[in-house]
Amino acid sequence: MIDRRRSPIEPSLRSLITVRVSQINGCAFCVDLNSATLMKRGASMEKVGALGTWRSSALFSARERAALDYAEAVTRSDVQVDEGQFERLRQHFDDDAIVELTGLIAFQNLSSKFNSALGVPPQEFCSLPVALDRAPSAKAVHRDDRVAGQRIEADSSTSSSPGNRAVTTPRTAGGEEDSADPGRQALGIGADPHPRTHRAGVPSR
Repeated sequence: MIDRRRSPIEPSLRSLITVRVSQINGCAFCVDLNSATLMKRGASMEKVGALGTWRSSALFSARERAALDYAEAVTRSDVQVDEGQFERLRQHFDDDAIVELTGLIAFQNLSSKFNSALGVPPQEFCSLPVALDRAPSAKAVHRDDRVAGQRIEADSSTSSSPGNRAVTTPRTAGGEEDSADPGRQALGIGADPHPRTHRAGVPSR
């Protein structure tokens, strides 16, 4: 039903949405499969590779940008869809298309979260590396800013004592040093981002 021929959303845009949602949810299998479908539907390798940074790329149309912006807002748990996003959508989609677009985003969230949780690995459907979105949430960014502020205060207090130049390092709940900002990581096709002892027999699309 979501991929029907009479859909008001063109096939290439549907695939753009499924890949982007899968990237955000960290599903290597879904990114691999849907990227291959996106390329079969006419997208260039350059465009597929730039999807994770579409906001700063000139390869995407205004229609695609409106849909991707909406898809990200629906997918991320730390933001909400606002009226401005709906106004941008209405410049390119009618009400029926917006409802169908929302259904597509919701379905891909279910599929990619399911496969990601079970650690379903990519199957080398696509020739490009599987790029997952590892950008921190707004809550994580706020936490990191707070930790950084604590470090500055600690550095200031230790530097006021002669001969004392100790630098404190934030630690995780487990006592280990925090790693650098994870940013965006690219996993090679065939890599398993979530190793599990048991695997699901048949992953969903």
